[in-house]
Amino acid sequence: MLKMKGFAMNEGEKKAPWLDTPDPQRFIKNAAKFNDLMMMYRCAIREVQTKLEVLDDEFSVEYKRNPISFIKTRIKKPESIYRKLQKLGYDFTAENIQEQLNDVAGVRVVCAFIDDIYTVANLIAGQDDIKVIKIKDYIKNPKPNGYRSYHMIVEIPVFFSKGKTPMRVELQIRTNGMDFWATLEHQLRYKKGIEDLPGYAEISEELLRSAQAVIETDNEMQQIKNKKYPTAIENYTGDILLVGISYDKNCKEHQCLIEKYEKES
Repeated sequence: MLKMKGFAMNEGEKKAPWLDTPDPQRFIKNAAKFNDLMMMYRCAIREVQTKLEVLDDEFSVEYKRNPISFIKTRIKKPESIYRKLQKLGYDFTAENIQEQLNDVAGVRVVCAFIDDIYTVANLIAGQDDIKVIKIKDYIKNPKPNGYRSYHMIVEIPVFFSKGKTPMRVELQIRTNGMDFWATLEHQLRYKKGIEDLPGYAEISEELLRSAQAVIETDNEMQQIKNKKYPTAIENYTGDILLVGISYDKNCKEHQCLIEKYEKES
């Protein structure tokens, strides 16, 4: 195993031209270059996260609610960066990391409702220092496995001592339900190795059905929110239970969703 600060490579991966050198001074220089680049991506994440937190804070004051439930961030692991560049046919260099990869820096934004996703996305896209590179709407066009999320690749200027550098960040914006499903599906599919288990096709169908149940719940909660029941009963002094009932024509079953609305004192 070849190791350095913040980096680990298997023996089979030592042929990356950027790091595979008998010259210790060159190796140290290349390692330092990689660490500098990861620092730049961390700074880009902070820039995007600050913008999101400012928007959420404004909504809290102006509209008495927070569209963002929570934010998670991550930097792609070095071995993942190396494998992705290999897959794309590029050498492991700082230039190729910046020019060929859009998802080294990632920000996951988890929202309460589906319409919050598009609100946050539009507000970010509308900021004059942000350039939207690519959008993939997996909510309107889910992946075959049932995955839903709204993906944006954005470019944001980050100011360093040597000047301004445009950095790319991937945003994944989804509801609590979508995040819950995606997190567990990833653990089951990739951590447990369910592809090698007997009945894999049936397991995939079950995961797809659970994804459909999540989006149905998201849609029902959105419908309850859109009807704005609280504004119609604002003079009522007690707590209220909001009940939504849906009927599935395919399986001929009813589903009931109950939400408690507590009046503010």
